[in-house]
Amino acid sequence: MGRSETMADGYHTTDQTTGIDPAVAHVFVTEELDTRPVKPADHLREKQAIQDLAMRMADQPEQVLPRFVDLAMELTGGVSAGLSLYEPEPAPGVFRWRYLRGSLAPFEQAITPRNFSPCGVTLDRNGPTLSRHPERVYDWIVEAGITVPEVMLVPLSFGGCLPIGTLWIVSEKEGWFDAGHARSMTELAAFLGIALRMLDSERQLQAALEEQETLTKEMSHRVKNLFAITDGMIRGTARTAADKTEMAQALSGRLHALANAHTLVSRKLHEVGRAPRAGDIGTLIQAVVAPHEHADLSQPSRFSLEGPHVACGDHAINGVALVFHEMTTNAIKYGALSNEHGRVDVRWTLEGDLLNLSWREHDGPAVTGAPASKGFGSALVRNTVAGQFGGSVDYDWAQSGLSVAMRLPLAKVAL
Repeated sequence: MGRSETMADGYHTTDQTTGIDPAVAHVFVTEELDTRPVKPADHLREKQAIQDLAMRMADQPEQVLPRFVDLAMELTGGVSAGLSLYEPEPAPGVFRWRYLRGSLAPFEQAITPRNFSPCGVTLDRNGPTLSRHPERVYDWIVEAGITVPEVMLVPLSFGGCLPIGTLWIVSEKEGWFDAGHARSMTELAAFLGIALRMLDSERQLQAALEEQETLTKEMSHRVKNLFAITDGMIRGTARTAADKTEMAQALSGRLHALANAHTLVSRKLHEVGRAPRAGDIGTLIQAVVAPHEHADLSQPSRFSLEGPHVACGDHAINGVALVFHEMTTNAIKYGALSNEHGRVDVRWTLEGDLLNLSWREHDGPAVTGAPASKGFGSALVRNTVAGQFGGSVDYDWAQSGLSVAMRLPLAKVAL
């Protein structure tokens, strides 16, 4: 039934009065709705229909749409009815037939063109539409072997504005539908739009509650991790610091590195409203080293960062931040950043399932070799790279400047 392509080409001209392409206008007889005798209306049954939909919306929301079609066919006396739900992508979109009842039920899930169908005309008119033998102009109806003496269509909208498709009802004879049918179906369709809006709001609320619960658990886990990291830093710094001033300075720097990392995570939480999944490692490194740039912004940057976009997961952010903070601190105290001219090149590349990170210092004091003893900062770098990431780190104490090469499994960086 139907076909995926639209028939928009060659059907761009519309009658300014009716809004319908003149090539197909003769099968649309909507004006007859107002001239035909109106059949007696069963207002009680119409109210019961709305009550029926309201009850199903509360108890069986998945049954609202099919029940809506049943009630439409019952109230109008049609021989078939269904919904043509609009799927806008790819443009200009198609209609998919759903919840079919009666003689056309075998065509469930059929697809018809948006710009070459009675449903498209109905959405363009945004009002009840009546068509007589539309198969005379729509060849896809003929190809399906369908004869449609008369079909009444009513637009469906979501929240009163966004069109979602049409309700259509087929009569077995011409001259059946009247203005009373159009009125009752329009009212029922309006109630359906409200019902769908309420159901969507309920789904969004439930999704928001689930996301909030996930976020709460994530933040609880994150806070526990931060306390554990902080406790370890306090103990390690206390063992290696010469006095309380040195301890305070070292500990403050490390806590600021954690704070910068946490700020990146918090911003992602704010932006998407859920627990973050991944950031960019380049953005993270930039946030850690930025406080150590020249105060005079007219001077060349002390850091050169270069590498591809690499996902850095929220669980890996703290570790990466601490590693680069320790290397930056070491460069400020002993290396290239201890004078006004030194600089650092940071590069990262991908090699299979590994992330290669390179830290290379230039134009600093001459390096006389590896330090005689390793402090807490050095141990922190090694333990983080090996323990948290399962990676490796190598130091090259060249006279021209320290070079550090790290290899981290991408899978661990993305966590």
